[in-house]
Amino acid sequence: MLLAVHSAMNASSHATEALRRRGLALAWFIVVWDVIEGVIAITAGLAAGSIALISFGIDSAIEVVAASIVIWQLSGGANARQKPALRLIAYTFFVLAAYVGFEATRDLITADKAGESLVGIVLNLVALAVMIPVAVAQRRTGQALDNPVLVAQAQETWLSNYLSISLLTGLSLNVLFGWWWADPLVALLIAAIAIHEGREALEESHNRER
Repeated sequence: MLLAVHSAMNASSHATEALRRRGLALAWFIVVWDVIEGVIAITAGLAAGSIALISFGIDSAIEVVAASIVIWQLSGGANARQKPALRLIAYTFFVLAAYVGFEATRDLITADKAGESLVGIVLNLVALAVMIPVAVAQRRTGQALDNPVLVAQAQETWLSNYLSISLLTGLSLNVLFGWWWADPLVALLIAAIAIHEGREALEESHNRER
């Protein structure tokens, strides 16, 4: 009986470790991907004068920070450092929302028109193809580990995916119809989503003892 219990505990421990390693691998992939994606997005955004595209690049940088927080948390163990890690991830949402909201509002007031960016459209299509499976894998791994930090990072990855979809809409409308105001309106929507997700992460951190 004791041997069976011991074997079950070992199997559970091995499964937890395998999930932790998967979470780390996903976080490292995000770091590498978003560094490349961010450089391309910001460069294309500056060339087109697109605040939404520049914000997408800045979101990539924020995702690098969030993924680094996940790496730090999981490096200490599957359930270690959850409370401070959740708070730090929440702050990354708020930083993104503040920047995007300010710049988008300014563009709407001054009627600052973004240039066309076919590069931005292609970049976002590629980003969706790559990052949707990553977001799904992150969420499943986080739920299997009962790790809210990894789940919150998955939400940030989904936010980036929503940003890609919204940007595709805004950039396409600008290219097809010259609707310059679609770009900052899309950015304001992303800012609102980021605030919501930041609040969710903060609330979750308050419910955690570690």
